[in-house]
Amino acid sequence: MSLLKTKARTLALIAVIVPLLAVFANVAMRSGPLAPVKVTVIRVEEGVVAPALFGIGTVEARHAYRIGPTAAGRVKHVDVQVGERVRAGQLLAEMEAVDLADRIRAQEAALGRAEAAVREAEARQGFARAQARRYDQLGSLQAASAELALTRRQELEVAEAGLAAAREERTRARAEGAALQAQLANLRLLAPVDGVVVLREVEPGTTVVAGQAVVEVVDPATLWVDLRLDQVNAGGLAAGLPARVVLRSRSGEALAGRVLRVEPKADAVTEELLAKVVFDRLPEPMPPLGELAEVSLALPPLPAAAVIPNAAVRREAGVVGVWQVSGEGELRFVPLQLGASDLDGRVQVRAGLAAGDEIVVYSEGALRAGRRIEVVAALDGGAR
Repeated sequence: MSLLKTKARTLALIAVIVPLLAVFANVAMRSGPLAPVKVTVIRVEEGVVAPALFGIGTVEARHAYRIGPTAAGRVKHVDVQVGERVRAGQLLAEMEAVDLADRIRAQEAALGRAEAAVREAEARQGFARAQARRYDQLGSLQAASAELALTRRQELEVAEAGLAAAREERTRARAEGAALQAQLANLRLLAPVDGVVVLREVEPGTTVVAGQAVVEVVDPATLWVDLRLDQVNAGGLAAGLPARVVLRSRSGEALAGRVLRVEPKADAVTEELLAKVVFDRLPEPMPPLGELAEVSLALPPLPAAAVIPNAAVRREAGVVGVWQVSGEGELRFVPLQLGASDLDGRVQVRAGLAAGDEIVVYSEGALRAGRRIEVVAALDGGAR
């Protein structure tokens, strides 16, 4: 009787343990360390990669004019405001003349004295020439001594030297007068070109020094983007490449342009190449100077080849490649020789894969050769 009870208990225990073991094994195979890794796969296709470069730049003006006086003085009035369009020759501001008018009158008086001195020197020269000629004739007739004739010739030379000095003094006075007139004209600050006022640095009554800017004007027709590109990914950068410019303030609008030139000097600190990108058609209204812009440069397309998404590329033990799925569902790591890529995340495969091969794009966990996988349409979350 006791033996029968023991056997019954054993059978009951086995009946409970076996299903539990089955459930545990099923859970381990499905969600435990032995569970297959969920992956998404694609088939390699042949296509054409159109490589491109991408960089960030700022909107700048090629020609900017900082307009100010050529001598220290006080600002009398400023006639323009920031953002105002001006025409070439338009009055922007004016400096106070201070004592310039008195200096001009004094210089005019000095010029008058110089003119009078020239006329006096000319009269003396004429008289000395007539006397020298008269005594030369008297000397030839033995009516005057040679010493008197020599003295008159010397007086003529002195008169001619005095006339030359008077003329030089008159020239100096005229030059000083012209300089004062130019200085008076420089008190009127005029726009050098058609443009837009982007800066008004001082207000009326402010004293400024020579060379200090009162207003700044830029020519909107010379806007460009000062582009910076990482040296590592800037292969193929050259003048003439078509560009697509997206201003930060107009994220939904792409502006066409081209690379005007590549700067011969790179930035050694940021390890970037510098280029200038001009617009095919100037944006309206004019974007503010210094605004950030995203620039894409299109490079010539490459010949057709096997193309894979960049997300499928892995690095295992320092080797670049992809996980390939065989017809039996087995994984193996295939080293690749990659070519150029485009801004859509596609990369060209030069060697290692062929069109039709099936590769893993995203995986739920780490992969290794021989590990079981489960192919799904999409992964939950951001697993790779």
